[in-house]
Amino acid sequence: MGPTEDPDDSVLTRLAESVKAISELPECRNVCKKMYGNLVRRVKLLSPLFEELRDSEEELREDEVKALELLRLALDSAIELLRSVNGGSKLYQALQREKIAQKFHHVTEQIEAALNEIHYDNLNISEEVREQIELVHAQFKRAKGKMDSLDFQLDMDLAIAQKEKDLDPAIIKRLSEKLYLKTINDVKKESLAFHELVISSDIEPRDSFEEMSSLFKKIKDWVQMANPQVDTSEGEMRLIKHRSPVIPDDFRCPISLELMKDPVIVATGQTYERSSIQKWLDAGHKTCPKTQQTLLHTALTPNYVLKSLIALWCESNGVELPKKQANCKSKKSGCKVSDCDRAAVNELLEKLATGNPEQKRAAAGEFRLLAKRNADNRVCIAEAGAIPLLADLVSSSDPRTQEHAVTALLNLSINDSNKGTIVNAGAIPDIVEVLKNGSMEARENAAATLFSLSVVDEYKVKIGAAGAIPALITLLCEGTPRGKKDAATAIFNLSIYQGNKSRAVKAGIVAPLMRLLKDAGSGMVDEALAILAILASHFEGKIAIGQGEPIPVLVEFIRTGSPRNRENAAAVLWSLCTGDLQQLKLAREHGAEEALKQLSENGTDRAKRKAGNILELLHQVEVVVEA
Repeated sequence: MGPTEDPDDSVLTRLAESVKAISELPECRNVCKKMYGNLVRRVKLLSPLFEELRDSEEELREDEVKALELLRLALDSAIELLRSVNGGSKLYQALQREKIAQKFHHVTEQIEAALNEIHYDNLNISEEVREQIELVHAQFKRAKGKMDSLDFQLDMDLAIAQKEKDLDPAIIKRLSEKLYLKTINDVKKESLAFHELVISSDIEPRDSFEEMSSLFKKIKDWVQMANPQVDTSEGEMRLIKHRSPVIPDDFRCPISLELMKDPVIVATGQTYERSSIQKWLDAGHKTCPKTQQTLLHTALTPNYVLKSLIALWCESNGVELPKKQANCKSKKSGCKVSDCDRAAVNELLEKLATGNPEQKRAAAGEFRLLAKRNADNRVCIAEAGAIPLLADLVSSSDPRTQEHAVTALLNLSINDSNKGTIVNAGAIPDIVEVLKNGSMEARENAAATLFSLSVVDEYKVKIGAAGAIPALITLLCEGTPRGKKDAATAIFNLSIYQGNKSRAVKAGIVAPLMRLLKDAGSGMVDEALAILAILASHFEGKIAIGQGEPIPVLVEFIRTGSPRNRENAAAVLWSLCTGDLQQLKLAREHGAEEALKQLSENGTDRAKRKAGNILELLHQVEVVVEA
């Protein structure tokens, strides 16, 4: 009989595996996308907890193991729900989304209840991980307190579409977009899913099936008639219209299900269309989509044999092999790249990878302009694999090349799916280095890039850990007006994460914020107050702000500021006065009571609540003094 597995290791291993399984789930493309994405994002942030506990030599107590076991069961429920939601008929899910929303809410409650049983202070984990888990727990707690709101417009459109025969095209268009049934490929997949749903007898009663079938036909007809831009090339679209021969399964990409034009082999030996598998890899996946095996490397090898067979089949069946569009004739800076045209991008990519320093600088400048122009270019550039090469150039010794590269990444990061590719390319430390030592324009754009990336919660942690906050504070002090704005927005966003509040306070953020607050001509009053409001909720932040003699200026903003500034000033004052008799006395001496009474009558809802709370504290102090 073999050795018994340590229960600590067992539950921690299974928890780590559950988070990994959830992290590797494909993107959701149906009406549940927001609920699905929120749950996946929050669960992924739990990973450091299990990793640190597994590395720790300290044994877990019995109650801690039980709490972690509860969390494991909750994550198992999450995996089951996420997998069920990410497949099947999109139309059926739209009609059932109220029930699905209830399931997501139930799983959220399960996870929050399990996290509530874990006492983080007793665990042998770092302060940073503890702060991250507490942040995630707070997110689950907020999510538990409210159901995801449903789309009223979608409800109306579905109801009308099921009843009326001659539908307004605007309604069909909205349904097509909201149900993610936008292309011929989407409609094909939905048809198969709908067929499987009918076979499994999941639709009851029969009338419901008839209504769904009729509605699906309307959407399908509209998609085919509108002929929107789809993932297929013009050659394939002509095949669809003229009822082309059935494409052999071996010639179809397992991801897009379309005829392959550039088949490549991955580490597991499976073949995919280059653009489809590249998109999969750029999204951060480390597995083979078809076999789910871990890829030992991400190199893509052209499958010349299969490409030749596809060419022969196309020739035998009178089918035009899909081709890339010709390169745009103009090579001038800013030449627009079409969705399907990779030739211009590939030419720039070649210069970026193997060119001399001047060619690399010029190519980075071209990518900077192309990425700025429109969303299609940002997708095209990322799919071509330019991001890792641009990330490498961020550390270039040539200031102009560095500036082009960091600004290109800024423009590319506007596309949410590109954010992960930029971070996975290891760009954050180099961007922080530019923020410290680059030209002023490069520093400003580095700050804006970090702000863009920090929209994702887990990247807030990475950016803070990379040392960005002291450099942002320096830019806040000495930058141009635009640079100061970029630095302030980045600091604000990063400070939403608890660990970064401490970093900002220790780096000396409060003094420059107070200077900006007292300088009406700085143009930075709004930003300074907003950051102070978020820092004041942190113990160290509260102490540092209190030492800056803020009461007179805060009272003045409560009296005469804009609605948002009055609200933030009240929030700071509330944090300072809570539990601090000295600050309360100072507030009264500077006329806070009258200003707060006015705010409680004509401020924003949040401002009114804060004003009421502070007035109550002032009243309590008055009673104590009189007694």
